[in-house]
Amino acid sequence: MGFVYPQYEFRQSPDSAAAKPVRHPVVVIGAGPVGLAAAIDLAQRGQKVVLLDDDTSVSHGSRGLCYAKRTLEIFDRLGCAAPIVEKGVTWQVGKVFHGPRQIYAFDLLPEGGHRFPAFVNLQQYWLEKFLVDRALALANLDLRFASKVAALEPHADHVALAIETPAGAYRIEADWVVACDGARSPTRKMLGLDFKGRVFEDRFLIADVRMQAEFPTERWFWFDPPFHAGGSTLLHKQPDDLWRIDFQLGANADPTAEKDPARVIPRVAAMLGPQVPFELEWVSVYTFQCRRLERLRHGRVLFAGDAAHQVSPFGARGANSGVQDADNLVWKLCAVLEARAPETLLDSYDAERGAAADENIGHSTRATDFITPKNAAAKLFRDAVLELAPHHAFARGLVNSGRLSQATHYADSTLSTPDTDVFAGGPAPGAPALDAPLANGWLLDRLKSGFTLLAFGAAPHALPDLPIAVATIAEADDPDGFAHRRYDAAPGTVYLVRPDQYVCCRLRRFDADAIRAAFSRACGKEM
Repeated sequence: MGFVYPQYEFRQSPDSAAAKPVRHPVVVIGAGPVGLAAAIDLAQRGQKVVLLDDDTSVSHGSRGLCYAKRTLEIFDRLGCAAPIVEKGVTWQVGKVFHGPRQIYAFDLLPEGGHRFPAFVNLQQYWLEKFLVDRALALANLDLRFASKVAALEPHADHVALAIETPAGAYRIEADWVVACDGARSPTRKMLGLDFKGRVFEDRFLIADVRMQAEFPTERWFWFDPPFHAGGSTLLHKQPDDLWRIDFQLGANADPTAEKDPARVIPRVAAMLGPQVPFELEWVSVYTFQCRRLERLRHGRVLFAGDAAHQVSPFGARGANSGVQDADNLVWKLCAVLEARAPETLLDSYDAERGAAADENIGHSTRATDFITPKNAAAKLFRDAVLELAPHHAFARGLVNSGRLSQATHYADSTLSTPDTDVFAGGPAPGAPALDAPLANGWLLDRLKSGFTLLAFGAAPHALPDLPIAVATIAEADDPDGFAHRRYDAAPGTVYLVRPDQYVCCRLRRFDADAIRAAFSRACGKEM
């Protein structure tokens, strides 16, 4: 039942025989989840894109494991959500324990009417395989394995890249480069850039364990469990009878020694008991890091994912945030490449996803400080909260085992047009559009790859001078009322939605001039 790691073929590029460096519109560096998502999105939007990766297979170990509902919606638009959900383990309930007892549980999707689950657990190697399958099916996506970027030189109108391959070195040029080459990003180092933020001393052990166990498909987190006194432990189910267990080790743990099976096996056995046989699949040790680049755009090089920012794994904010970086960036880059928007639109990528990075780092830092209190007063507070949590709702709100990933709302984005009409609910400008079941399909399927005017009731007048599609939701389309409730919609309500399915503006009635102004603003023409 183990995963068979694919070996992808290196193919020598015709670029290597060219008399002078071939210029490409976009080069993406790194074929992890973020780079693959960015390259697929670019290709689907009609761009020719080169994707470079220095390996010939996918990642080893579970690594990025939990993929949130918003990320699944993005994968659906990219044409690869179905195999991810089918293979993955879906869940929406989490339980928190203190010592041997459960102190509370939570449900991330208490209301029905959702196409995708709150989270899917899937080992990163499966995710990457599904994304590579999709990438290889796109004619204008040139995925080059065993192709290492050895040097990168920014210029005013392009970026020059030196590529090393098994068949020798060659050079290419790119109008734009998207760097998705991970936490150790060689691209970042080539540009002399470094992260700012905090590195925490505490170390954690990841053990991927193969076993047949009766644990439900839920997220379980223990503070000070009896099998790991003084530490914390996290348990997640994965496909193929694999389970992910994270053990807190402490600041003085030797990472090399702690990966020795002679140490890992007794830890797992103490947790599971003698009646549960298991075997180790993969082991790793990590430290919490909450850091990011000060700027995500450096001229014609744009950073995304772990190359741009790092957070602790509790809360599943790493890979989810990275995929959402790509989702934010690609439509803007396409608009610039097609001369539909000024280059300054790309500065909004830095502003919006920089705010998202700060939000994620804030959540991650607070979770780290709660899970691993740094002084006696912090530990006293943490323990008091845990004692009160079973009995008082306010205390449960203070327990922090990792605030789980949610899409960032760009509340202060210059691309959004503030409300002038009154709304009691619904996604505000700068928030992602919400999916809902319709009589024939799902609402997000009505949103095209470009700008869409989402209209409730009668179709509004067309705007032939603008590239805006119209999607109409009549009452008959929404028999259970989910869409109208989620959008606080009455007949005549309209939402202008960006290509990344974020709301630009919303109005209680169609106003052509207001829509034109909001569209112009969302394209970065009035910033």
